[in-house]
Amino acid sequence: MMHPRRSSAFLAYLACGATLLTLPAAARADYAVLRSGARLHITGYEAAGKRARLTFRGGVIEVPARDIVSIEPEDTFRAIPPAPAAAQEPYENLIRLAAEKNGLDEALIEDVIKAESNFNPKAASRKRARGLMQLLPETAAEYSVRDVFDPAQNIAAGTHYLKDLLTRYRGDLKLALAAYNAGPEVVDRYGGVPPFLETRQYVQRILSAYGKTSVALQ
Repeated sequence: MMHPRRSSAFLAYLACGATLLTLPAAARADYAVLRSGARLHITGYEAAGKRARLTFRGGVIEVPARDIVSIEPEDTFRAIPPAPAAAQEPYENLIRLAAEKNGLDEALIEDVIKAESNFNPKAASRKRARGLMQLLPETAAEYSVRDVFDPAQNIAAGTHYLKDLLTRYRGDLKLALAAYNAGPEVVDRYGGVPPFLETRQYVQRILSAYGKTSVALQ
């Protein structure tokens, strides 16, 4: 697997438009971090000119080399433990207000918050997402969030963003959730839920919690 110290060299090689270079498959999966903020769970990668071919369990995809921000080792990510029921209580009123304002189901917002931050208002990810609904800096700026760690502002903006994604995808919840995780540009590029393990698990986890277990991700 690629050691963290060597990931920058690999990215520099990609940026220079390298000829075909096949790298050995990782002994365990790494994460390729894209400029969109998506993290792809990969088992191998190779560069071909200005394109990068990423291998993951179940298939292979190609992306522009410039879209890859970094390669990160799997062991830097930790599974989020289940949130205690009491963790949701301080935010019930904020969730209710945001749901009513945007015409969304409170349960859906709760499921998104649980998947994003496990109800931790100070949650911060390596891809610069922050707060309860893990807003990226550009999303926070777009929705006029002054303090991304403030639960009221974060929930209001995250819910508004989710509503806008639902509008963009004509009420298709699986596409809206995929766009919330991987970015709408990625969803549009693939014409559906992208073939990224993290995104597919994210969408299925929320759909299952929300009672939409029969929704296909194709």
